[in-house]
Amino acid sequence: MSYTIFQSICAAALLAGSACATPALPDSSVAAAAVRDALTVRPAVPAAPSAAQQAAQNRAAAIASTQAVREPVALTPIRGKTAIARSTAYNSVPGQTDATPFITATGTRTRPGVVALSRDLLRVFPYGTRVTIEDLSGRYNSMLRGRVFMVEDTMAARKTNSVDIWMPTRTEALNWGARQIRITAVR
Repeated sequence: MSYTIFQSICAAALLAGSACATPALPDSSVAAAAVRDALTVRPAVPAAPSAAQQAAQNRAAAIASTQAVREPVALTPIRGKTAIARSTAYNSVPGQTDATPFITATGTRTRPGVVALSRDLLRVFPYGTRVTIEDLSGRYNSMLRGRVFMVEDTMAARKTNSVDIWMPTRTEALNWGARQIRITAVR
């Protein structure tokens, strides 16, 4: 009972002609146990990570896994694998990327030669794979001939069988449009 409530009750009892007794204190062993419990260090229960914290943890794990494995891509069994996929282009603006538009999923900066793959294609061509791209319409083959791209980014989970090529300007990305391509893993 708080002290002000006790004073109010006591004042009412005195007006009625009754005696006002102070409340009894708890036994000293109860007080000692309460102090001991208050001073005991309990392990903190970790709070559930927020979506941003979880994304940062996932990105850090992806970076660590790519940095830990430093074997050449040429020795991996994916060399020579091909896939036909839908290709689009993107550039570093928040509307087309996440909150960090200039940082790829592997933690590197965006630059010419970076491609993002849908998650199903990442199983075939993991991060760090060097690939060539051939435009099946033939329109951009002269631009793509002899270029090697690096898989360093990923696309939204809703995308399937898709390749996104990073381009420095919005105009270049719009000119690329959407097209069918053949992606091939190389050395």
